[in-house]
Amino acid sequence: MTTLTAKAGHTANDRPRLLELLTRAQGRLPLLQVLITVVAFLVGAFTLEGFASESSVKSLLILASLVGLAGLGQTLAILIGGVDMSVANFLVVGAVFATQFTQLYGISFTTALLLLIPFTAILGGFVGWVCHRYSVEPLVVTLAMGTFALGLMQIQTEGTIAGGAPEWLMALTSLRSTTLGLPFPPIIAIWAVIAIALAIFIHRTAVGRRMLAAGANGRAAGLSLIKVRRMWIVVFALSALFAGLAGVLLAAFSGTVNTSIGGPYLFQSLAAVIIGGTVFGGPGDYSRTVIGALMLTVITTVLIGHGLATSDQQILYGVVILIAMAIYGRGRKLSDRV
Repeated sequence: MTTLTAKAGHTANDRPRLLELLTRAQGRLPLLQVLITVVAFLVGAFTLEGFASESSVKSLLILASLVGLAGLGQTLAILIGGVDMSVANFLVVGAVFATQFTQLYGISFTTALLLLIPFTAILGGFVGWVCHRYSVEPLVVTLAMGTFALGLMQIQTEGTIAGGAPEWLMALTSLRSTTLGLPFPPIIAIWAVIAIALAIFIHRTAVGRRMLAAGANGRAAGLSLIKVRRMWIVVFALSALFAGLAGVLLAAFSGTVNTSIGGPYLFQSLAAVIIGGTVFGGPGDYSRTVIGALMLTVITTVLIGHGLATSDQQILYGVVILIAMAIYGRGRKLSDRV
């Protein structure tokens, strides 16, 4: 009898330990998100004809790459404790530079790209300066700056934002394109390279580590001689720049440009960052955003295949963000660990 009681007590004690180990593992790696993505893909493979075909998988990766690229700057903004609501409009800005500006001013694509880089970085950097200097919520300032940037584009195009991407640019996202002889379009390779580069930037460079410290505890970072305001300027400059460059690829994917082209990617990118497990002020990582983008794309595609409407997609994004915030909001923030 005593032996049975001891075994029962031992089993009861093992359960909390196992749960704690799983929780710690989830904190280090997005294991649950990977599992959900795999399960959703299997559901699609068994319930939708052709879902697991080569062309379908390529399409999923292209769609996920667009969401992931739109979430580049959003990841950095959330890591530093803010949020960037100008992503949708800066996507339009990048698309306009790549398509209409080349025709309006007779400049080459390379010249347009070289002009896009300082234009977006300056506007984004100004947002970071204002937010930190005057303690204004980035939500408000980024919304205002996004509207301002879009207005500048409309002035240049005389109120008509409607352009077409050249064929060579659309080839970057075409299912029929190859990358150095490999059977997948260049946008997937671009996304992979950027994901690796951003991971190195965040964790292996002095600027990246200072950014994480500024997001975890701005006051402590300042006392450690980290120029927190400079970090805010850099983060929001990069966020606007990344959104503008992602807009170039979005134009390549869509083929045409209009003022609403970036709209769907605002909450998709935000959802990808949050469900990936990146918390406001840290911890987090862009690799989590990659997993979040894949998970969101696979689930959405499966549901669309089963009749999900556009309005239902918006509900889905909202529910996903709320659930993810409820789960990760229970964990200890990075500022409480240092």
